Amino acid sequence: MKVIFIVQGEGRGHLTQAITMEELLRRNGHEVVEVLVGKSNSRRLPGFFNRTIQAPVKRFISPNFLPTPANKRINLPRSIAYNLLKIPAYIKSMHYIRQRIEESGADLVINFYELLTGLTYCFMRPSVPQISIGHQYLFLHPDFEFPPRQSVSLTLLRLFTRLTCIGAKEILALSFRDMAYNPSTRIKIVPPLLRKEVLACESSQGNYIHGYMVNAGFGESIMNWHARHKEVPLHFFWDKQDEEEICQIDETLSFHQINDVEFLRYMAGCKAYATTAGFESVCEAMYLGKPLLMVPAHIEQDCNAYDAVRNGAGITSTEFNLEELLEFSKGYRPNQAFIDWVHTCDWRILRCIENSLSPTRLPVTIRPYPYCNISDTHL
Repeated sequence: MKVIFIVQGEGRGHLTQAITMEELLRRNGHEVVEVLVGKSNSRRLPGFFNRTIQAPVKRFISPNFLPTPANKRINLPRSIAYNLLKIPAYIKSMHYIRQRIEESGADLVINFYELLTGLTYCFMRPSVPQISIGHQYLFLHPDFEFPPRQSVSLTLLRLFTRLTCIGAKEILALSFRDMAYNPSTRIKIVPPLLRKEVLACESSQGNYIHGYMVNAGFGESIMNWHARHKEVPLHFFWDKQDEEEICQIDETLSFHQINDVEFLRYMAGCKAYATTAGFESVCEAMYLGKPLLMVPAHIEQDCNAYDAVRNGAGITSTEFNLEELLEFSKGYRPNQAFIDWVHTCDWRILRCIENSLSPTRLPVTIRPYPYCNISDTHL
């Protein structure tokens, strides 16, 4: 089977999911012929993605959200106005997406939450079947619990999510836990797509706090806390442009450009993890048994953080108050049920792909990734 990926390029989560999906498909005899990634002026494609993905990567202009002047949370009115002005460019991208789908010879499109994929299937109707995958599709499941209030933002988020999966034969929602299949929504719940390096990683407890910020404006909060607690080593990752690979503030505070090898190394050895609540890194921390502080940058991450707290992963805050994280970590215990759930990912996702296409195109056996004994290495 030949597959083409279309990936939302915002953040690192969808990119690492695409890397993991490509490895899973190739291991089971399929071919990823091309990867289309949405791009914008405010984000750059991390180097780890180009180094790791095997299929040819092509870019197209895609909608994105703009941060507030403080570069922390999303500025929704500004984002809407900006994207309305870019509609002509997005229409060209939709034509390009349709062209690449048809010319690639793919048997299947896998869409990683890219809005223009749904709009392309709505208005241009490519002939190739599509599967949409992402944790955001949980927001369409009737049993998902949302954080209180923010009704307008939640309505817009659910509308955006529905638009991304127009034309999908299967909708796969990545989740912290299993949930019942709902025929009316066609949403199937599957485990997180964690990369093989995470699954094989040995976790240990160091003396430092590890972190990731989707918007570099949170760096000021980190430095303010650090000024009062210089005895606590901090290693935070960001994607701030025009900065050094490692920005060494002093002996106990460093900001690192996104590098997946280094990111995972620091994750595996940290005492605790602080993040802006992106789904992917929250799952990695949960799998490696790391207590979490989540500081959401937008409504989607508010939902991620709320759900993660309900699953015992950590705590939330409006700022990077790392004292609260250190206090929470004293009584934290890893969620073994989540770890076991992750280990079922391969066969669950491949079974969903089997249901979307003719069984004759797919292999009889599934080649799983050889997991390490995680339970022996947790905190």
